[in-house]
Amino acid sequence: MSTTPPPSDSPRPAAVVQADIHKLLQETGGWLWGPTRERYEQLRDEWLAAERARMTTAA
Repeated sequence: MSTTPPPSDSPRPAAVVQADIHKLLQETGGWLWGPTRERYEQLRDEWLAAERARMTTAA
């Protein structure tokens, strides 16, 4: 799993972030507590930003 956030001017593709989310959930058995929960929320926000960017460029 990537631990370095991407530069704000070049977000990672949503599919890559989604793979990180799936990996995190698999590693934790779906239990998200403390730092694991924080990491999930960071990834979720990154995924949302990537999806918004994709939708903006598609329009």
